[in-house]
Amino acid sequence: MDARKALVLFSGGQDSTTCLAWALDRYALVETVGFDYGQRHRVELDARRNVLREIRARFPDWSPRLGEDHAIDLSVLGALSDTALTRDTEIKLTDAGLPNTFVPGRNLVFLTMAAALAYRRGLEIVVGGMCETDFSGYPDCRDDTVKALQVAVSLGMGQRFTFETPLMWLDKAQTWQLAEDLGGDALVEVVAEHSHTCYLGDRSKRFDWGYGCGTCPACELRAAGYGRWRQAPGGE
Repeated sequence: MDARKALVLFSGGQDSTTCLAWALDRYALVETVGFDYGQRHRVELDARRNVLREIRARFPDWSPRLGEDHAIDLSVLGALSDTALTRDTEIKLTDAGLPNTFVPGRNLVFLTMAAALAYRRGLEIVVGGMCETDFSGYPDCRDDTVKALQVAVSLGMGQRFTFETPLMWLDKAQTWQLAEDLGGDALVEVVAEHSHTCYLGDRSKRFDWGYGCGTCPACELRAAGYGRWRQAPGGE
């Protein structure tokens, strides 16, 4: 067990739930932080509480290490953004070749705010679910971006932080497998039943992989990964 303490960027989605389990499996104390930035899929803020409740109830080895949950109001980020995640508009590609679900600066702000909180709380590790394997091309999800920001934030705060991204080189099928490896069927069930990833905030439809609209980019990635995982050797 690593004696260090970690802060997990926890949205309540599949990726951040898996990252939370990854951190709880490694670190002596794990706290969580969520951000309200006026996101269209605000139901994820409810999902956060539900997932945390289930983790505490169903995983007795992890529960004692799961510390405080923090919520940060970043509504100014939503006010600055004109995207399909912060406005009721159709999801489509922009002229820049990125989906209009890209919120400029979101992960840069999240990691910086998380590090500021970690500084106050005495936490050395910041864990995020960024990934550049199965992703929508967001530039602030890239490994180079996270590493560069880790250096800048550590220098700017005068304290060495480590930004961990356990999903960076995993596709969505491997992310499902990681959840099973960490917490077995119980964690897979928590991810499917209680986490929320759909960009539209739709929880009216339940698929094998969880709730969602089934057609937005987040749902399509999640569903495709689930299908590949179930078809892989050892999948159920």
